[in-house]
Amino acid sequence: MWHALPLPRASGGAYRGGMASLPTPPREPQDSPEDYVGQEAAAAERLARERGWSTVRSLAPGTVITMEYRVGRLNFEVADGRVRRCWKG
Repeated sequence: MWHALPLPRASGGAYRGGMASLPTPPREPQDSPEDYVGQEAAAAERLARERGWSTVRSLAPGTVITMEYRVGRLNFEVADGRVRRCWKG
């Protein structure tokens, strides 16, 4: 004959129900990625950080990267020391 075993209670008191609220992601700067195209890479990176981008990554053309979207990240494709392409995420 089977008998149900009582489940242990989690420490920390009684469950109050509900869910935690979702965190609000930080806002991205409202400048346009096209503003950086043609600029010298180091100057473009400085400007992007001054405008509030938390992450700026410079990539060579054809670099294999993951494409997940990251709030606050600006991507530069750099060739010959200049930004050739720029996109968010």
